[in-house]
Amino acid sequence: MRLEYSRFLLGLGSVAIPILIHLLHLRRPQRVLFTNIGFIREVDLTTTRQRKIQHLLLLLNRISFLVFLVVAFCQPFIPAEKHEIGGATGAIDVIVDASPSMRRTAKGEDALFNTAIKQADGLSKVYPTSQFRLMNSGITAVSQALYKAKLLVLQPNSKPALVEEKIKSLEISGENNDPLYLFSDFQQSSFKPDFFKGFGSTRPVVLVPEVGARTGNVFVDSVWFEEAFLRERTNLGLHIRLKNGGSEAVADCPVKVFLGPQQVAAFRVTVNSGQMVVSVVQVQLPNQSLVRGRVIVEDAPVVFDNAYYFTVQAAKNIRVLEVGAVPATQSVYRNEPLFDYAFTRPESINYDALRKANLVLIQAIPTIGSKLRDALHALVVGGGSVVIVPAGPATSHPSYQQLFRDLGLGAVKWELPGTPPELREVAVPSAQEPFFRDVLGAPTRAVAMPRAAPVLRWARTGADILRLRDGESYLSEFGSGTGKVYVFSAPLTTAYSDFAGHVLFVPVLYKLAMRSFRDEQQPAYRLTQATISLTVPTVAGPGQGADQTQFRLVRDSATWLPVQRMQGNALRLEVPASLEDPGFYQVQRAGQSVATVAFNLSPKESELASYSAEQLRAMVGPSQRNIRVLDGGADEAVVAQLQAERSGQPLWRYFLALALACLLAEALLIRFGKPKVGAPRAAVAA
Repeated sequence: MRLEYSRFLLGLGSVAIPILIHLLHLRRPQRVLFTNIGFIREVDLTTTRQRKIQHLLLLLNRISFLVFLVVAFCQPFIPAEKHEIGGATGAIDVIVDASPSMRRTAKGEDALFNTAIKQADGLSKVYPTSQFRLMNSGITAVSQALYKAKLLVLQPNSKPALVEEKIKSLEISGENNDPLYLFSDFQQSSFKPDFFKGFGSTRPVVLVPEVGARTGNVFVDSVWFEEAFLRERTNLGLHIRLKNGGSEAVADCPVKVFLGPQQVAAFRVTVNSGQMVVSVVQVQLPNQSLVRGRVIVEDAPVVFDNAYYFTVQAAKNIRVLEVGAVPATQSVYRNEPLFDYAFTRPESINYDALRKANLVLIQAIPTIGSKLRDALHALVVGGGSVVIVPAGPATSHPSYQQLFRDLGLGAVKWELPGTPPELREVAVPSAQEPFFRDVLGAPTRAVAMPRAAPVLRWARTGADILRLRDGESYLSEFGSGTGKVYVFSAPLTTAYSDFAGHVLFVPVLYKLAMRSFRDEQQPAYRLTQATISLTVPTVAGPGQGADQTQFRLVRDSATWLPVQRMQGNALRLEVPASLEDPGFYQVQRAGQSVATVAFNLSPKESELASYSAEQLRAMVGPSQRNIRVLDGGADEAVVAQLQAERSGQPLWRYFLALALACLLAEALLIRFGKPKVGAPRAAVAA
């Protein structure tokens, strides 16, 4: 045992006071004689020996009280086995996890973040003479008063990567051995075993896990529409994937869907712990304007992830360009206002219109030149779609063969020249195929299918949309770049196929055009994403200045100028690190809004499973002896545990309790310490 303030031992001189009082009260008993006694009554007789024992016990209690009180003022303690000291600078590094998951409640009523703030504030009692570096607010060591002020203004944010970034900054900021205290809930979705390697092997590190209450947490993982091409004023199936990231099941949780200010759907869902549930609601888009959507989950007590933001917009007209000798699909696309149809002959192609087209249909042209091949290749690389209907004559085969190689389809086999066309029946497609979903109904009778005479075959590297009854491909889909290539195995002329006159012709061409529509903008993005991609209008006119063409992210009065790259009308933006709040942000150029994007929290923050103190110790392992893990709890308990780890076990409370016990014993001795002895009654002599 050691004493923190040994100078208070001078107070032991006060022990002489009760000793002096005891000596002054010592006196010999005197006998008093009475000549006559009229009455004899019961009296209290106290012997001299009993009086001495009582006085000695009182003296011992008073001496013990003073001794225990003086020792309590000296603040005795049992020294710790490992006494942690600061580094060369004498500063204490502190990181408080301010990620959204710290907003949930602890086992008490307070939030984990507030508990961590109180525990971090208590470090000033553990290191009363040290300076502190609150890494959330910078790497400069400050006084205790300024450190406490910084803790008071610290708020949770939406960046779960904050702790990892601060650890990396510690590695860069210099080589020192200052103690580091990390207060976090240590979510299993964010913290991995290799995370602790960033601490090194010399810096003393103390991990303080914050333990949250067991609860359920239903949140929106993602939303999407099954169709890429969204039409206005039609029923659209909005898929909502919900997940329970908590440890308890959530029953009958209300969910509401808003498009703009109007609520368009509401339902209830039951989700077990760790389970995902997909719900589909029918919504309609009133026009082609962009709509801001929200999915609100009325889930408590974890509420930081109850809102999910997304944007949706009805597709604009699909640009279709047909290149051929005659307009074979003009009657299909011209009758539908969804499509902007154009036809051109091979010798008069407008390549600017071709680059802007969503779908280019090569209709059995005799020869495909190198310029056209390059333009088609660039189109599919940029995400467009190409439909190839081969020509029958053998003289056309070499140019088509080269086009297939340029598009990455590989080699194909052509029918031998002079082989007469042999028409074969196309197999009935399945209504379960994704291409024909919502196109074919349940067959009520035998359906007459079209017939075709293939002029080429290819390896099964693509996805067949239509097959012949003998298993050969008639229409297949191939991926090329970020776009699609669709290939027919036979021309559409009557000598090779009657498909152009069949009832499937129109819905198949509609579907090909609709699948060619591609929107770079996603319904929603994450704040933790590195970059986002958008399609924006190109700058009109050469007079635009460099500053005017810069894109900015704007929300209310806040503005961000992200790192950006523009290629054509494709914009790539890096998400600024200071972007913290979920919601809607406008992309502006020269003060004009060109797009609206929705940002949400990372789903990792909604996964509430955390590592316990024992699990953290197992992850750290015996090799990193510089890292210690404290048992989480109330802020006072953690501070006391830190004081015990640094300075040892304090004993002053026990000595103060002993001093109070001595006072109680003295009171009991005075009250009950005099034994009563009864005297016999005697009659008075006459």
